[in-house]
Amino acid sequence: QPILFVILIQLIIQWILALIIASVFYFQLGYSFLFIHGLGLISIGALFIPFAAFVIVSFVNAVNIADGLDGLASGLVVICLIGFLAINSQQIDKSLGVFISVLLGAVMAFLYFNIYKARIWVGDVGALSLGASLAVIGLLTGKTLTLAVIGGVFIIEIASSLLQILSKKYLKRKLFPAAPFHLYLQLRGWEEPKIVMRAWLVGIFFAILGVYLAFIS
Repeated sequence: QPILFVILIQLIIQWILALIIASVFYFQLGYSFLFIHGLGLISIGALFIPFAAFVIVSFVNAVNIADGLDGLASGLVVICLIGFLAINSQQIDKSLGVFISVLLGAVMAFLYFNIYKARIWVGDVGALSLGASLAVIGLLTGKTLTLAVIGGVFIIEIASSLLQILSKKYLKRKLFPAAPFHLYLQLRGWEEPKIVMRAWLVGIFFAILGVYLAFIS
């Protein structure tokens, strides 16, 4: 089917670009480690390349999947960026701090016009780019696992969608009435602004938790 072919091509391109970025991290920047709370830095050698590529591709698609309601994805990205700006202040990386600040300002200006009812939309190009940016920021700070916490709502969105796909393929039935999760809430009768506001609140909780974990480690 044409749509499946397009999705497959998109995934292939995403993986190629993600592997290139991950290779730059490993060969040019010397990144080969993970920071795990309680264990410190753990070197995984060349395995960092597929791991970093997986993180990038995952967040690229997670943000894109969350971009289904006005202000949902862009608002959550703003919350995540504020969290990483706080983490970066502890590390005193000026160049990364400037990048996060500029991106944060740009997304906040966009969010003004993207909240319900939206006058401009993120679209695939914007969502995929923002997802990649979040993943790269998480990798640059060395807080990759913290990225999964700060971006917890995105994880919920992509996990619900993935579980739905796997259930339909292997169990021959839907696990949820609708997926991703924001569509399920819409099906339950929640209004769009209510879903977005609640998602932002949950996103703020995850961001605070992620920053806390980063600061105490």
